[in-house]
Amino acid sequence: MFRILFYRPEIPPNTGNVIRLAANTGCELHLVEPLGFSLDIKPVRRAGLDYGDLTSTHVHPTLDAAFDACGDAAVYAFTTDADVAYTSVAYQPGDVLMFGPESVGLPPDVLQHPRVTARVRIPMVPGSRSLNLANAASVAVYEAWRQHGFSGASTSG
Repeated sequence: MFRILFYRPEIPPNTGNVIRLAANTGCELHLVEPLGFSLDIKPVRRAGLDYGDLTSTHVHPTLDAAFDACGDAAVYAFTTDADVAYTSVAYQPGDVLMFGPESVGLPPDVLQHPRVTARVRIPMVPGSRSLNLANAASVAVYEAWRQHGFSGASTSG
């Protein structure tokens, strides 16, 4: 499936919510330190409910270590400064959907990293600054998964 990469996340419930997203979509979650919290704290556990054991979560000391763990997969950096809409990308299983810290987004050096395949944006109305991090990841994951017919999804329910 796809990989969600949070670069230096700051807010525990966002990461907890994405643990749940990853479990429900079959995605891997990669977190780049420093984290603004411990994964063991109550807000992360509460938001992730009991999905922590169902999610493949990896914590990396550096961005390069995270990229190494993802092999040669394409990396899409989500930023409000991009010209390419996230729906214009033809995602492939294993692709990395990368998001920055809640307070500042991805810094210029990360956006310019040679491993970044493209910088993409999620459209918003004029005057809006950003989406909630967990919501942005959800929008991106479901578009990538939709492009592949929701492969692996349950047909019951």
